[in-house]
Amino acid sequence: MRQGGFVLLLTLVFLAGFARAHLVAPVIADLTLAQDGRAILELQTDLEALIAGTSPGNNDTNDAPEAADYETLRALPPADLIPQFDPIEAAVLEGLTLSGNGRAVVLTRAGIDIPDVPDLSLPRISTLRYSGQWPVGIEQLDWQHPEILGDLVLRVRMSEGDRLVFAALLAPGDDVKLPLDGSALQPGFWQTLAYYIDQGFDHILPKGIDHVLFIVGLFLLSAQLRPLLVQVTAFTLAHSVTLALGLAGWINLPDIIVEPLIALSIVFVAVENMFTRTLHRWRTAIVFGFGLLHGLGFAGALSELGTGTGQFAASLLGFNIGVELGQIAVVVLCYATVGYWFGTRPWYRRVIVIPASVVIALIAGWWFFERIGLIG
Repeated sequence: MRQGGFVLLLTLVFLAGFARAHLVAPVIADLTLAQDGRAILELQTDLEALIAGTSPGNNDTNDAPEAADYETLRALPPADLIPQFDPIEAAVLEGLTLSGNGRAVVLTRAGIDIPDVPDLSLPRISTLRYSGQWPVGIEQLDWQHPEILGDLVLRVRMSEGDRLVFAALLAPGDDVKLPLDGSALQPGFWQTLAYYIDQGFDHILPKGIDHVLFIVGLFLLSAQLRPLLVQVTAFTLAHSVTLALGLAGWINLPDIIVEPLIALSIVFVAVENMFTRTLHRWRTAIVFGFGLLHGLGFAGALSELGTGTGQFAASLLGFNIGVELGQIAVVVLCYATVGYWFGTRPWYRRVIVIPASVVIALIAGWWFFERIGLIG
């Protein structure tokens, strides 16, 4: 029976629906507790998603009931967009709790920065700036944020320009305690390791659709576990290098360059599958090179979460372990549903490899043109 091949094809077609998705990144909240007593809060968010009510936090706005409103808002200039936000701001501030010793920190708007000319192929990220005065003499600040903001990355500094002393991805309603003396802000090694393993796995499954397609492309040419795991390991070693260098600030390429190249790497693997029948040794070297590229994409994701003071090693190690576990999960799923049953059948290449590779190439090709702004 060939059902496994058709299941794989149907899955890839389903993923194709994400090719034009506008994925809303989590809100990034930067909180600075200045030495002069000021509490400075900056929220980086897709303001149009917030206004339209599509719940920031990695949602596909194309499938949201508010999709039409969202697209209309994305085309507005800043002067017309700000009045649309004014009624929403009250709900944001009302549900955002920043207090210490039972005394609330009253936040007032200090400004809004909105890009003037939006790239309609990408979400427009705006920065909301607030300030307040935190009570003198308190030992701990409490933080909670409302449902309207969705999942949120909270990053805390004790003074402007200082290194992070706290960084975590929080769900609405999560209650965070922030000791102002810094004594308990930094989680331990094992706690940090476990947290970033979860974040790394999550970056592959379910959020890393492009990385998943790359691994599936590797699987298609060689459905045997051993050579496939060799390629995945080479990919992991490579992205670990550039992930570390990117986080350390030694390599810094903008997403506008990295993301289209990642899409092209997927196209390359898929097209190679169509014209190559055997797995050559040099493909592992090519996979290693593409891994260096994908690592820069991982670095962008991890830099948003932050690594915290003194826990760089645990953050990097945990994220890499999580990514590797996610990749292995993809390999095992492909092997269990397709490779084990059909990988040695004479029709495997004709029925599964070629059609699936065509679908992957089309999806990744669409991503490439979308990421360079030629299609929206």
